[in-house]
Amino acid sequence: MKRIIPIFSIVLMLSACVPSVKSFSQAANDVNPKAANCPKATVVSLPVPNKNESFYDSFNYHIRNIVADTDKVKFQTLKQDFVFCRSNNTWTVQLGTLPKELQPQSNYVEFAQELVNPKFKNLDFQGKIYQYRVVREPQFSLGENNNISRTVEPKPADDKVVFELITPNSKKPQKKTLYTLKDLQDVAVKAGYSATGNQLGFPRITASIIYNNRIWWSVAFEQGEGNNGIATIISYHPQTDNFTLIQPEELEFTQITDLVITGDVNSPTFWMGTNISGEGNLYIPAKGLVAYRPNSQNLNSGSFTSYTVHNSPLVGAIPDKLRLENDKLWVSTANGVCQVNWQAAENPESWTCWRFTVMAKLPSKGLPLYSKLTNKTSAVSLSGDSEETLEVLWWSPIDFQTQKGRYEVKYPQGFTVKLDEGASLYEFKRSLSPGKPAVYWPGFEWHWNGKRFVRGLDEVSLNLVGNGPQGISSSQVSPQTPINWNAMRGDLELLELSPKSTSVKYYSGWVDEAIQPYLTVVPQEKPQNPQPNPLEAIIKQLSSGK
Repeated sequence: MKRIIPIFSIVLMLSACVPSVKSFSQAANDVNPKAANCPKATVVSLPVPNKNESFYDSFNYHIRNIVADTDKVKFQTLKQDFVFCRSNNTWTVQLGTLPKELQPQSNYVEFAQELVNPKFKNLDFQGKIYQYRVVREPQFSLGENNNISRTVEPKPADDKVVFELITPNSKKPQKKTLYTLKDLQDVAVKAGYSATGNQLGFPRITASIIYNNRIWWSVAFEQGEGNNGIATIISYHPQTDNFTLIQPEELEFTQITDLVITGDVNSPTFWMGTNISGEGNLYIPAKGLVAYRPNSQNLNSGSFTSYTVHNSPLVGAIPDKLRLENDKLWVSTANGVCQVNWQAAENPESWTCWRFTVMAKLPSKGLPLYSKLTNKTSAVSLSGDSEETLEVLWWSPIDFQTQKGRYEVKYPQGFTVKLDEGASLYEFKRSLSPGKPAVYWPGFEWHWNGKRFVRGLDEVSLNLVGNGPQGISSSQVSPQTPINWNAMRGDLELLELSPKSTSVKYYSGWVDEAIQPYLTVVPQEKPQNPQPNPLEAIIKQLSSGK
């Protein structure tokens, strides 16, 4: 029977999958700058999506690569670079310089061919070249109409993910099975899910590093529409020609976005960024930044610490790329960057974080501010006499045909709204990021920062289906007209929450496109005298039935 991969699944991968694999040695680095040899300040405008992009791509700052030298650290996204100057701890935003080989493949046929038969990548270890790749077997091919298919449907025991390595003294690859479909089904059953409906997603390597005279790789996989995989770390020891596999039980079906290793050779710590995906949703927060210390007797179990926006100073929900520099660990996200002393990561004072944001100068003639996205009558008028700046949070369309829209901006005075949707206990606790209360409510994608509920750029679900990102709204969903959102990213103050309704004060409003937004980086503020998350009390009320 001929099996064809759904085109929608491939389109998702085409828009998100980038071979952003790095190869480096984790030796100590001399990163003390001798001079402020950093780029001059520039004004980089908020990018305008092209015809093949969605409106929210303007706010997609997922880090694809990190480049560093003695003077600066450059965090590369698809369209811009966020550059940190070491000598004075300042930031500039530059036009993007992401290498072509790390950008998404725009040609579907070439992308699909690389998916089913990926090229070997090179790694230099002690002056010798090792070649590697990860594939799904039995392998696929491009069939009629360039559909990805295979002529024979394998038995569950034959369907597997395989790592291939060509050593310097060999022409043929060694093959190491990472996991089979049966393994995936067994893990699903152990986790309390059904074994049926699972299939192996196409794998990809997300990091390649050298540590302790070994080569290490992290492997992620396609997720959504039944596709899944098992989080895997591979180690190869050139002197003994042996492989070691680590598949932490706590990660289950979590994608490893990047990997670095710290600590003692005999007791290492694996630092990993994590993410999951779903149907039409490429970026879903998982377990944040993970510190995994395996048990020497069983590498698949051990000490597991998770740093998320709910339990740590981490500035973004999804760590994209990591970089180790001596005792400092750079953690980059689509919402900003943190530098943490990894030896004292439990101490909030060991974290220094910066946030990506968009600003705009308020026009001198002022600007009407609307309390809801599509309202025709403004709520207040913002005065431009003092040449103030606005923090821009989002943009949403108000007319699908003309593609006109409005910007959501911070508004310190705020507005209030009551919603006919309340709170309930969240059933899928296993999928929650560590520290996130198990309460489903209209602000579910916001997190508590000690003062208010806030929403980072990588907490906005960039849905490709289902009417796009969801925010706070009292209006009905309509496929013909844009939803009249109250807030998409504005801070929330919880006024009242019951099983039947929600009242919040949201600190944002909407303005017309009469501003010129530009990108910048600001220090992440730490709330003074942080208060307990009010959702914890809601959990007790919901559990008691009061």
